[in-house]
Amino acid sequence: MDLFSPKAAPAEWLVIATAVAALAVTVPRRVWLLARNAITIAHEGGHGLVALAAGRRLEAIRLHSDTSGLTVTRGRPTGIGVVLTLAAGYTAAPLLGLGGAALLGAGMVTLLLWLATALLLAMLVMVRNAYGILTVLLTGAAFLLVSWLTGPDVQSLFAYAVVWFLLLGGVRPAFELQAKRRHGGAPDSDADQLARLTHVRPGVWLLFFHTVSICCLIGGGRWLLRF
Repeated sequence: MDLFSPKAAPAEWLVIATAVAALAVTVPRRVWLLARNAITIAHEGGHGLVALAAGRRLEAIRLHSDTSGLTVTRGRPTGIGVVLTLAAGYTAAPLLGLGGAALLGAGMVTLLLWLATALLLAMLVMVRNAYGILTVLLTGAAFLLVSWLTGPDVQSLFAYAVVWFLLLGGVRPAFELQAKRRHGGAPDSDADQLARLTHVRPGVWLLFFHTVSICCLIGGGRWLLRF
């Protein structure tokens, strides 16, 4: 299997159809409550990956059935490493979507699928609760099954749907956090922890999360639609 062999993009109407499918699991609340688990995987995986890159020790990742999660790292309680680690959560899904869109724009469907599978397997090693293990295993199994058992056309449509979901679904969590904080909830959110570390107001960090997710959606969408 040639990971670096480019594949032709689907017809434009199929790319739009995958975007509509991703939107259909992002907007309706009941469907979103299930689909959001995938965004939580990206969120906590982002914390973990950046923590390791920043020289922190990654001790555990937990994913819960209410789509919340927790990543435990060890290292200096202040400094750029912990700031980058905290900032990586809400930006992870949009940035992964943007990277995926770049790969699909270059026709690297197989490479995208195998990179996603590798990241999920690496994350699985650090998950420390049963629900989290089950969620990551099922997600990884979906990528493996599509990669091994389907043809190029199905693989391409699956990859486009996944990337659209990361881009579209990556926008919603920051708005949800903003709504919770408006009603006095989530007092220890990533934005609040970042505010305490940097002395920059939580609203500024929320604006940062919004900016990254929306810019990734615009940029990634242009790659996927070949504008």
